[in-house]
Amino acid sequence: MEYREAHGARIPAIGLGTWPMRGAECAQAVAEAIAAGYRHIDTAVSYGNEEGVGEGIRASGFPREQLFVTTKIPAEQMTPEACQRSLEGTLQRLGLSYVDLVLIHWPSQRLSVASTMGPLNEVKRRGLARNLGVSNFTSKQIGEAWAATKEPLVANQCEYHPYLNQDRVIAACREKGMVFICYCPLGRGLAFDEPVIAKAAAVRKVTPAQIVLRWEMQQDGVAAIPKSGDPERIRSNMDVFSFTLTPAEMGAISALGRSHHERICESSWIKWDS
Repeated sequence: MEYREAHGARIPAIGLGTWPMRGAECAQAVAEAIAAGYRHIDTAVSYGNEEGVGEGIRASGFPREQLFVTTKIPAEQMTPEACQRSLEGTLQRLGLSYVDLVLIHWPSQRLSVASTMGPLNEVKRRGLARNLGVSNFTSKQIGEAWAATKEPLVANQCEYHPYLNQDRVIAACREKGMVFICYCPLGRGLAFDEPVIAKAAAVRKVTPAQIVLRWEMQQDGVAAIPKSGDPERIRSNMDVFSFTLTPAEMGAISALGRSHHERICESSWIKWDS
């Protein structure tokens, strides 16, 4: 396993995304992932599956201190009292005493970025979360968050795959020493038939999904949280550290996003970086 480091946090480069799995399906996937070598498990209040994630962690029998658990607080719960209550509820559902990383799930439509930093900082000071970050923040919002926070922000989690260019946001994260964690990293397979991806997979006798994840792993400061409930795919998604892509392949895959820019998880009220 490779790791990405930011402001004292050590984040596994590959993690398990759990949306939209719930209940027994979610618990089984988490346990399977940990058995396969995953050490980063991602969830969120709005996923409604924190109980399942906690059950899977316990079923794995793996030491808690060797896992990296991320959750996210809804933007509407980012007032001081609501933020604390939200994370306390998360910990109760997970059956944990702390999370390794808590993110603001989306920028708020009614609260300023600056006003959400105080409540976010407080949950770290109280020991409920070891690290803080954001999700779905644009490069401008990253700057606003850093101007207001007293604690370092270690990550920004955003959609990213070959058909979606995120150069500006990734550059903003690097400037602040943050890890860029990509959700929907496989883009639901939209680019798997692209010649550069299909050829790279055939030459190395791996899957197109593994090529896409390797493309992400070879980018400085980028981590990924592919979702799967299938044990074989869970193991396959982890097996991306034994080969590399050439600079030409990396450039050709990156160029796909400059021509497509297809966002799967859309939000009409955010003015995304283009």
